[in-house]
Amino acid sequence: MSTLVCFHAHPDDEAMTTGGTIALASDAGHRVVLVVATRGEEGEVADGVVAEGVGLGEHRSAELEAAALALGIHRVAYLDFRDSGMAGEESNLNPECFAQQDVEYAARRLADILIEESADVLTVYDEHGGYGHPDHIQVHHVGIRAAEIAGTQHVYEATIDRDHLIALMKARPDDLIEDSPLPESPEDLNLGVASHLITTRIDVISVVGRKRAAMAAHASQIPEDSFFLNMPEEIYALAFGTEWFTRRGAPVGTAENSLPL
Repeated sequence: MSTLVCFHAHPDDEAMTTGGTIALASDAGHRVVLVVATRGEEGEVADGVVAEGVGLGEHRSAELEAAALALGIHRVAYLDFRDSGMAGEESNLNPECFAQQDVEYAARRLADILIEESADVLTVYDEHGGYGHPDHIQVHHVGIRAAEIAGTQHVYEATIDRDHLIALMKARPDDLIEDSPLPESPEDLNLGVASHLITTRIDVISVVGRKRAAMAAHASQIPEDSFFLNMPEEIYALAFGTEWFTRRGAPVGTAENSLPL
């Protein structure tokens, strides 16, 4: 069996972007390792969600353990850099935050795990980090360099099919725009990449319930009354039932439906 390593920026990212792929790989008998760059200390959270005296990073780490159990992840490892916060925030300048780390230094720490696990496949994010978060962009750079150091041959950039989501927003505006973080105009959507740049589309409908359960485990970031968890099942499946990747080095026009595991 093969080993899949998924590299993410914060707890909850794994469920949103690669949760279905993780569950399918685990169900097929492959080893799945999740590496998280930070513990999400700068995340926004409603009052009363985190117990008094418990730091947000500690709380989110516990949520991640529950999500990992739902998805079948075998190991969770942290690089333990500081969460950088959203783009433009003062926290971006903290010298301990992930976005401020030397790429070579951070990459070698990740490479140590890739080598230890004999990783066959590594997932990172696209060059924009999906939506421009500094830590997600850093995951892209650090992950690619770590794969070079470790000799991990198969690197896939997790992304979003922007054209698919725009079409869905136009077809179901009341389901996807009202009370959501999405812009009112589909043309203003700045997520992921154009459809023709995606090489790999993985159908995760068979495990979409577990993906949703993993998202729900991150209650500090995705509360039960959130837009994501209150989508009708049909719309949730349309929005989250496929996971998209671009395989590094693959020519434009490549069409795959699985990772090389």
